[in-house]
Amino acid sequence: MIIIPAIDIIDGQCVRLSKGDYGTKKVYDSNPVEVALRFEDAGITHLHVVDLDGAKAGRLINSKVLQSICNSTKLKVDFGGGVRKLETAKEVIALGASQVTGGSIAVREQDHFLEWISELGTEAVILGADAKDRKIAISGWEEGSDQDVIEFIDFYHQRGIKYVISTDISRDGMLTGPSIELYTEIINTFPEINVIASGGIADIDDIYQLRDLGCYGAITGKAIYEGNITMDDLIEYMIKVEF
Repeated sequence: MIIIPAIDIIDGQCVRLSKGDYGTKKVYDSNPVEVALRFEDAGITHLHVVDLDGAKAGRLINSKVLQSICNSTKLKVDFGGGVRKLETAKEVIALGASQVTGGSIAVREQDHFLEWISELGTEAVILGADAKDRKIAISGWEEGSDQDVIEFIDFYHQRGIKYVISTDISRDGMLTGPSIELYTEIINTFPEINVIASGGIADIDDIYQLRDLGCYGAITGKAIYEGNITMDDLIEYMIKVEF
């Protein structure tokens, strides 16, 4: 299982929210590129970048930050937030991202999101299946829907999706542990899908638990920035993965 540190961006800065609430914003670093370089130095290979300004506005805003990270590192970046059009998804890939995540667009415009899969390929597109009380949430988590998370994933599973990021919004940024029940259900229901867990990770033990569960990847942000997971923890995990 790969560890995927998160860099969430507001006003070009590296921040974290609690439960997706923009009013809880905490700035951890003014230079996301330097943060990305520190992760790379620790042996990390993948990075999760979210344009929180874009997610709220419904359009790409922090493209320069994405481009700088991709130009300055060899990290495989997955990017989300405000990507609502195929042209924007293509722009994200052109800026250097390896994968682009669609959440709101996958709820609101299914045919349009299926175009992403057709045009960009299943290796480049990630389905964002973020939920609160099992219901999919969109627009930077400020808007709910009536779609059950399993039914939502199933629709796109039948149409070839290979990667899914699922965040339990009630746990995101809370350091209360990941939603093991939810990920167990997703993995058991869709064993062919690469499930990326996100939200709630409190320490390195949670990382190992998600690995043992069978997750493809685990996104963690606040646990790193608050020092609950250290760079030494990341280095040790990467050594164990390699050997």
